[in-house]
Amino acid sequence: MPMVVVVTRDVEGRYRGFLGSAMLEIGPGLYAHPRMSAGVRQRIWGVLADWHGSLGRGSIVMAWAESAAAGGLGLLTLGDPPKEIVGQDGLLLVRRALRADAI
Repeated sequence: MPMVVVVTRDVEGRYRGFLGSAMLEIGPGLYAHPRMSAGVRQRIWGVLADWHGSLGRGSIVMAWAESAAAGGLGLLTLGDPPKEIVGQDGLLLVRRALRADAI
């Protein structure tokens, strides 16, 4: 069970209450849990994604250790700009993902 970190920016207060009930708020908009199972992580992300889909404000990033992902870091984002982690010649790089409406 890897450590999970969530960063929120410019979101409604409901996110703070919800995340604070499952994780430790170690700074404004910064939440961490030292040993969160994948199932709990996915359920939390489902709630965040549903709320963000209906409220559409702010941005949220979730990161955790993921051995199958590039560089061993799992990353999910909501809001602007969407990002993805890519491996290039042994380095980890963050690339802005193309938005469907920008194509």
